[in-house]
Amino acid sequence: MEFNFDFFSPEQSLISPLGEEKGIKIFIKRDDMIHPYISGNKWRKLKYLLIKARDQNKNHLVTFGGNWSNHILATAAAAAQFKFKSTAYIRGEKVDNSILSLCKLFGMNIHFVTRDEYKNKEELFQKYHDNDPSSFFINEGGYSIEAVKGCEEIISELTERYDHIFAACGTGATLAGLAKGASKFQPNAHIHGIPVLKGGDFIETAVHNLCPEVKINLHTDYHFGGYAKTKPELIEFIKNFCKDTGILIEPVYTGKLFFAVMDLISKNHFKKGEHILILHSGGLTGFLGQQAKF
Repeated sequence: MEFNFDFFSPEQSLISPLGEEKGIKIFIKRDDMIHPYISGNKWRKLKYLLIKARDQNKNHLVTFGGNWSNHILATAAAAAQFKFKSTAYIRGEKVDNSILSLCKLFGMNIHFVTRDEYKNKEELFQKYHDNDPSSFFINEGGYSIEAVKGCEEIISELTERYDHIFAACGTGATLAGLAKGASKFQPNAHIHGIPVLKGGDFIETAVHNLCPEVKINLHTDYHFGGYAKTKPELIEFIKNFCKDTGILIEPVYTGKLFFAVMDLISKNHFKKGEHILILHSGGLTGFLGQQAKF
């Protein structure tokens, strides 16, 4: 099985009246262009896990998430493309939605478990897959050392020098990879995370559990009420951003990320002349669970 996944992820200048007013140059790393379903940091985090599974002769990917999880969908699509079987354990009551329907189309087996059962994913894996030597554990969101390795490559691909690099955060693996990559390839860049969950300070511990040596900056006030929560101010920002730029963002991750960067620019958080890179981490199917708000 070959892993020659051909993708194109350019750096793109963002023309912003606010940026021009403040003398800040803004760029986007368009990881959303990698693949329609295995896009952005979802592919970055899965890449080396898939290679590890192949090297261990495992052909059954087992992972975990919520019922609107972009990671679950990316795993289902990647499993189909690279000839694995796939199973996902979904926390909470049984539901049907467009994300899970796509997962099923890609051949994924879906199992719903209680929130209490879900708290111990390793125990769940052992309970249902301990007797199956072909099964391969993938943590929620792909959180792993392999994910860090994949996300390091984002920084190694950059052609410009940046003063600040921003990413949205759910588990901390992407941010850890960016910080580790920056220490090698962008040593003067400050790495910033925008947690999309309420109480996002835990991201710092999650990052340092993977990469104790890295430095990060967290901005924890842009969750808009919690994971997948929104407020009218965020929805209005997303509408205007998409209309003005032609770049699609969504309310769960990237909308909060771009809102945060623009808000920090407006509050003079950066020095005139600095260069900012925003990682567009894809996951645009997150819009499907929020479309009624638009």
